[in-house]
Amino acid sequence: MFRSRAGWGIAGGVLFLAALLAVLLFAMGLWRWFVRLTAPALVDLPGGGWTAGAVLGLLSVAGWAGGTWFSSPERNRDRNRNRDRDRGRTGPARAGLVIGGVVCWTVAFGALMYVLGALPGRNCRSGSAMCAYIPGTGSAFLSYAATAALLGGLWYRRRATATAARRAEERARMRRLRKKGKGRSRAARS
Repeated sequence: MFRSRAGWGIAGGVLFLAALLAVLLFAMGLWRWFVRLTAPALVDLPGGGWTAGAVLGLLSVAGWAGGTWFSSPERNRDRNRNRDRDRGRTGPARAGLVIGGVVCWTVAFGALMYVLGALPGRNCRSGSAMCAYIPGTGSAFLSYAATAALLGGLWYRRRATATAARRAEERARMRRLRKKGKGRSRAARS
């Protein structure tokens, strides 16, 4: 009895993974079709591929910054500290943080996937329209990479400096409280 149940469970799992893979491949193909359809109009805007790449790089960095803000430990401190009790954050507030994070990360990775999807594919037939080079996509990719690297590095450095300052301030506050005898005990820290 147990063996047949396990077999059916494994078969169901394999079928579920196969369906998930089919949906994923379909979505990737649909995305590639959309990118190849809209990329010529995007690189024909004033400034050409350079401007398009810079705007997509800006979108990617902004999405990354928003995604890290929504998923930062400061926003999830109450949830991480005590998983059994809700400490002031309601269900809609938590749902808002999750939705905001999903939207921001989608923008960040969507811009990257748009730039990569506009480049010609490696394993294509030479006469296929989906594989043809779209003029301006190479400069768009270079502009995207430069913008994302420069702005992402600056944002990361600013965020790391602010986080280090906040942690140093918290350590100094705890030191002052311990001197007064009001700091957290060892049992409360763990």
